Amino acid sequence: MSFTGIVKNELSKLELDKLEAITLLSAIIKNTALIDEKSIKITTENSSVARQIFNLIKEVYNIAPKITLRRGYNYNKHYIYILEIKEKLDLIKEDLSLNTNIPNGFIIDDDNLTRIYLRGVFIACGSVNDPKKSRYHLEFIVETEEYANFINDSLNSYFLNSKVLKRDNKYMIYIKEAEKIGDFLRMMNAISALLYFEDIRIYRDHKNMTNRLNNCEQANIEKSLNSSNEQLKMIDILMARDDYELLDEKIRIICEYKKKYPESSMLELSEIISYETGKNITKSGINHRMRKIKELTKKEMELEEN
Repeated sequence: MSFTGIVKNELSKLELDKLEAITLLSAIIKNTALIDEKSIKITTENSSVARQIFNLIKEVYNIAPKITLRRGYNYNKHYIYILEIKEKLDLIKEDLSLNTNIPNGFIIDDDNLTRIYLRGVFIACGSVNDPKKSRYHLEFIVETEEYANFINDSLNSYFLNSKVLKRDNKYMIYIKEAEKIGDFLRMMNAISALLYFEDIRIYRDHKNMTNRLNNCEQANIEKSLNSSNEQLKMIDILMARDDYELLDEKIRIICEYKKKYPESSMLELSEIISYETGKNITKSGINHRMRKIKELTKKEMELEEN
């Protein structure tokens, strides 16, 4: 089963009171049903969601929808559940605010009902990528721009950074940030799905951080090797001079120890020289003398060119 299916299964099993049931049914039927004067036909591929819709309609309106089971398109392994309502149509349409594009205020009267409504929209037309995949993505596909903007505004009232995009003749509301998708799952009360999502997200973030650190360390090693090779070339130029022995003793010590320990860093070189000579020298002292070596080498090369 897909991660989307797992989330919808969990959401469809949450307990609801009557007002919450009406709000949830409003969102689901609005986004899954074909509505006309004779019937309301609700379509879903999720058996758990079909069971929830059936039970809620039976509890709230005391009627049992007719259920038809069909094989999915192109004879795939999924089945489609069609729930058909032919009784109390006017009451249900009015009660669930199905005659308007945007639900009436009583459907989303408070924060809790707004969350329930968004849960219903996700159950009806939402999907979310498995966090094991290469990218994080949660989306809803709806029919009209007005309704898409309403859903987008509702999501962003919870700071979820959702956006709207026109897709063919429909509209997609989507969230790309992993943290915000986690917030949405938490807001929907899909706790088991949230724990799975966060475990995978943390693992991926840790793995990415480790890779970045390894890349950074490799870059630093390469930078250090290049710098060390450049220093050795400069030292070779100085040591080839006829008057090398006349150079300042401190400069000669650096040259000789760098040749002796070519792979050492400045910090390591300072520790080695301090230990072997008994004369304390710091990393900054090594760096200062390397700059002097660079200056002397530059002058030497200029003299050779002239």
